[in-house]
Amino acid sequence: MIKNPFPFFQKKIILFCLLIICLILATLFFAQFFETEKKQKNYHKAGLSIKIKKTSEKAQAFFSAGKYDSAYFYFNKTQLLCDPKENYADYYVGSLNYMVEILQRYGNYYEAEATLIKGFPYLEKTTSAKYAINAYTFMGYNYLNTYDYENALYYHKKALKKAISTFRKSRILSEIAFVYMQQKKYREAINLLEPIVKYKIEDKITPSKTNYQRSAILYNLGLCYVNIGNHKEEALKCFNESQDLAFTLNDDYELISNYFAFYLYYSKYYNPKLKKLNAEKAYYFAKKAKSATNEINMLAILIEADNAENSRKHWKAYIKKSDSLIVSRKKAKNQFADAIYNSKKDREENLELKTQKAEKELQLESEKNRSYILSVVISISALVLIFLALYITYKAKKEKDDAVFKSEMRISDKLQNELTKDIHQILEFTKNNELEDLRNKEKFLSNLNAIYSKTRSISRENNIIYTDHTYDKDLREMISSYTTSNLNIIINGLNTLSWSKIDRVKKITAFRVIQEIFEQMKTLNNASLASITFKKFQKKIIITYTDNGTKFNGEQSILEKRLQNVENRIETIKGTINFDANSESGFKISIKFPI
Repeated sequence: MIKNPFPFFQKKIILFCLLIICLILATLFFAQFFETEKKQKNYHKAGLSIKIKKTSEKAQAFFSAGKYDSAYFYFNKTQLLCDPKENYADYYVGSLNYMVEILQRYGNYYEAEATLIKGFPYLEKTTSAKYAINAYTFMGYNYLNTYDYENALYYHKKALKKAISTFRKSRILSEIAFVYMQQKKYREAINLLEPIVKYKIEDKITPSKTNYQRSAILYNLGLCYVNIGNHKEEALKCFNESQDLAFTLNDDYELISNYFAFYLYYSKYYNPKLKKLNAEKAYYFAKKAKSATNEINMLAILIEADNAENSRKHWKAYIKKSDSLIVSRKKAKNQFADAIYNSKKDREENLELKTQKAEKELQLESEKNRSYILSVVISISALVLIFLALYITYKAKKEKDDAVFKSEMRISDKLQNELTKDIHQILEFTKNNELEDLRNKEKFLSNLNAIYSKTRSISRENNIIYTDHTYDKDLREMISSYTTSNLNIIINGLNTLSWSKIDRVKKITAFRVIQEIFEQMKTLNNASLASITFKKFQKKIIITYTDNGTKFNGEQSILEKRLQNVENRIETIKGTINFDANSESGFKISIKFPI
């Protein structure tokens, strides 16, 4: 007798109908209540939006006027008003970015980092990529100023991925080049700056920034040429063009760095007269721009460039200016510290008032709505739970069956693709050859062993991965299984990692990824030596595969397709993979993922 194939769906339809009826009754019951609440929320939201906008405008006005302590206070007030933050992500992240810029001006890099991190969860909720770009750029500046150049490069590159306009990309590339300059990697910096300089890239949003940006890029490129040497004409050409652009800007501050560049140039290519002349001009424009810090710095180079008698005069001015700057900075820091204190105090008071207000509203609402909620929730809860239990059970069973079916089909396809031909060949061999012959017998056994090895390999690819204390041992055994008479494999650093502290899903993914790499490389490469290295760096696991195989000779596209599965697996654990098939010494893959 054939069973009814739809018993579950009949129950499901009945439960679904009951649920719909209950929901309709509940909707009608709460209609009046929700309408009133919606009006109150809309009124509150409209009022809050106006308040946030006005506070932000006031903060930006203070910032434009150079009153950074007052600007910080009102930007902080703006981000405190943005609650919920998801609804006001632009104002929230934008205010935090301005606060960070101010903190960095005063050298408070650790407070700046803590402030930036608060905005990261809401970057994807902003309406423009500029908010994320600015946040990543400021984080890059922060690490640059704390001498953590690797992280500075990391965040500038994240900003580069978000950038859309050519001008914005060129600016970020110049910032990456500047980090390389701090690392004294002048050749890497030149490789980034030279392509940008070839074209006059315009800022279509703010055209006035075009010449500022190009002048700065030429300045940095010239410094790179000076530092690597043997580029005398190229450096001078960059400095001259940078200065020509600076003259068009009518900005004394820009001319300070231009004349300082010529000072460095004539110091490198010995010309004392021009060296002194440019030091004097740099000092002149520092005074004209009323930049106390630059004035002191230019006095220092003037002391070095001038004769002994004049240097004594410059030294006295240097001491006087330095003392004055120290006093003014202390005052500015004290004022800024007061602004931060007032901002924190204002935040604490706001939180306390919000808490008190929320408690009162909650008490009133609970008393007002208790009778409504109890009468409806109790009546539908049992039905919903029954429905969910049945639905989840059915869904879990279906997913399990689908997973088993897909796994079986995949294994079946692989067995068919890889073993059918081999089995057919061995059958033909037994039909056409006498197995009693020793050579035929050995060849027959060798073919059987090859089939066995392939079957075992397929089995190993689909077996269970244990993530307990035996994980590193199993991983080592899996890697070692790819060793052949033609291939030696070196494993480094596997036992140095605390695998027990790493998430189970990440361990399984790493296992499968390494397995997939070896599977693909044994068919695509002819290496005789391969190594795989494991290490931990800055809360990340780095796995590096290298071999001495020859180049791929046009098979790059094949490699990329075959490693697509590996790349997809790594992305699920927020990792990255980089591979190089054009290396002079062989093939290399680098995998990174957070612990």
